Amino acid sequence: MEAVVPPWRLTRVLATSIGLDVLAVLWFAIGLAVWVPPQLGWLTLFVAVPLAVVSSWRAGAHGRTFWRYVSVGVGLVGLGSASAARDYFTGAENGQIGVVTSVVYVSGLLLMLIGLMRIPGSRRARIEWIRFGLDIATVIVTVLTFSWHLLYPRWRDWLGNSPSASVSFLVVVAAGFICVFAFIKVAFTGTDPIDRRALHILALTGAVGAGGGALAPLLAARPHLNSAYVILPTTCLLTCLAADRQTRATRVGRPLPRPVSRRLSLMPYAAVLATGALLLTTTGSSAPDRLMIAVGSVSVTILVAARQVVALRDNARLLDDLDARQRELAHRATHDLLTGLPNRGELVRAIDAALEDDPDHVSVALIDLDDFKAINDDLGHAVGDELLTAVAERIVSSVPATSMVARLGGDEYALLLLGDAATGLASVAAELRRPVRAGGYELVVEASIGLTPARGDDTAPELLRRADVAMYEAKGQGKGRSVAYEPAMDQRTAALARLAADLRTAFDTDQLFLLYQPIVSMPGGELFGVESLVRWTHPERGPVGPAEFIPAAERTGLIVPLGAWILEEACRQAVRWRAELGDAAPRTVTVNVSARQLREVGFAADVAVVLRRTGLPPDQLTVEVTETAVFDGGTAMTELRAIAAQGVKIALDDFGTGHSSLGLLRTCPADILKVDKSFVDDIATGGHESVVAAALIGICDGMRLRAVAEGVETAEQAAELYRLGYRYAQGYYYGRPMTAAAIAAFRPAAEHRTAA
Repeated sequence: MEAVVPPWRLTRVLATSIGLDVLAVLWFAIGLAVWVPPQLGWLTLFVAVPLAVVSSWRAGAHGRTFWRYVSVGVGLVGLGSASAARDYFTGAENGQIGVVTSVVYVSGLLLMLIGLMRIPGSRRARIEWIRFGLDIATVIVTVLTFSWHLLYPRWRDWLGNSPSASVSFLVVVAAGFICVFAFIKVAFTGTDPIDRRALHILALTGAVGAGGGALAPLLAARPHLNSAYVILPTTCLLTCLAADRQTRATRVGRPLPRPVSRRLSLMPYAAVLATGALLLTTTGSSAPDRLMIAVGSVSVTILVAARQVVALRDNARLLDDLDARQRELAHRATHDLLTGLPNRGELVRAIDAALEDDPDHVSVALIDLDDFKAINDDLGHAVGDELLTAVAERIVSSVPATSMVARLGGDEYALLLLGDAATGLASVAAELRRPVRAGGYELVVEASIGLTPARGDDTAPELLRRADVAMYEAKGQGKGRSVAYEPAMDQRTAALARLAADLRTAFDTDQLFLLYQPIVSMPGGELFGVESLVRWTHPERGPVGPAEFIPAAERTGLIVPLGAWILEEACRQAVRWRAELGDAAPRTVTVNVSARQLREVGFAADVAVVLRRTGLPPDQLTVEVTETAVFDGGTAMTELRAIAAQGVKIALDDFGTGHSSLGLLRTCPADILKVDKSFVDDIATGGHESVVAAALIGICDGMRLRAVAEGVETAEQAAELYRLGYRYAQGYYYGRPMTAAAIAAFRPAAEHRTAA
């Protein structure tokens, strides 16, 4: 839809230009009947041209560069007319123009063409420029052919024996018609931001100039007249009208480009028909005339044939590009963009085909990289993407060619295995154990793998579901494990899903609450701090143990909001104790933080927000983590250091059970070591545990860490731990997990005071 342009308004410039044009036409008409002084015919030119120059220069706020080219081009055409007047008054005959005059004329026309080609909407690809050039050449040859035929009978009378005059005249006429074609071509093929109607008017301007110039030989019998008397005032008036159209279109907003049209594609064929018809109708003409027309007709035919060849080659290229694009789109629809592996849809089709062919030898496996999120967060997505691509290549290289490897998304891959699935998976697992180089890092990758063989009337979705169940079972058993599907897993998975759904409801219905287990100072058992422990009372099932619902929270991601709730609730309770008990309140409250929480970028900032919101001093909060949660470093270690920098205490839970505990002490900002219950159980009997417990207290003393013995259940254990140097403990001997009110009333038992 084209922009609505305000109606015409007669400005001073338009009024003056119209008056000059009317005067010029009247003067020319009088000159056709009687002799008139030739000097007066040139006077209107010196007023009309400046009006057109100024009007073009001021045209519109859009496309200013183009209109500046038009303005300068019109000015050059005006100078060409002045040069033509000089030629006339210095002896040129019959209105002939000299070489200098033709050069100035053509320069003005070329300048307008250059401006036209610089319009953003008129810029084309190389192949379009070739077609445009062939069209221009066709116009030139056609114009020259018809001009020759029309002028030949008067050639000797009008041009005499001046070859330069002949060439100059033909060049100017041809350039004018080229401008006509160019303006119309661009107007039809998109002209944003130039108004389309303004270009049509400029095309009419060129047609008047070129057509009027071509008829100049008809004035040979009237040497006092020159076609420029009428042509130039009229073209200047049309230029003013075009500039006014652009100005008015600009006022209503950016002109709308016209959709691409194919109407001008008929022009080359029309040129062939026109020159051919001219050749057929001039059988009685002189031999030179027929020869020139024949040459022109053949030349036009060759040009059009060349244009057709270019168009056919361009169409073939476009078809090839379209075909390649379709193949690319088809590949993208069935393959992963990052790794190039088949996607889920392609895998499902392959599984269905394999099940139809030989269902007894079909197996499906799912592979999920362990702790990939930590790599992505710590090293960046670019390294993560390189790792995913390298792992894909490893998997493909380790399975038989009859297998299919697909990427289902994220860090999850799927395998369609035909034949011996166990051997294929063993090869994959062995390949993945080797370090993978990605982004300049040597990365150790572990993967959880779930496998299921086909049976009965299995479908692809069912096989993928069972493999997924087995894969999550492998994750639950620890990192880097492979597990084959068993029917009992479905029951566990369903129970876990129901438990997770109930846990979501528990957040909104106050089913969750905290208990606090005392951490005491030895040997008297005085309250030193507490460890907060979440508990859940289900409205139908009753109490649900943490060993049951914490894994469900970990698997579903609920551990993050659950941990946030525990943190804030424990901090608020600690503040309440300080207000109620004063110095008798627990000196620290310990909150367990999962590995998943630590992998959340910004967790340390969340801790700071909770401390500010609740008003708890940072040194009265202890964040307790397992050594496995921070063993891999990365985001978890970064967040832990940020938490420690706030003044919060850091406790390593279950210390001594991991495979890198001593090395971890050099990198982890720990303040407290909680010695695992397994080293306490038999400590009173003098077993190996006492040696480990003694070694650990020595390490703590040397590194100025507070040691807390966990799981103390008897007086004998407490006495031996005290003898070894332990001064803090927790366990059933001192107190089970209890309510906040019970903590407020907590006092050491009589036997603890006696032991002290």
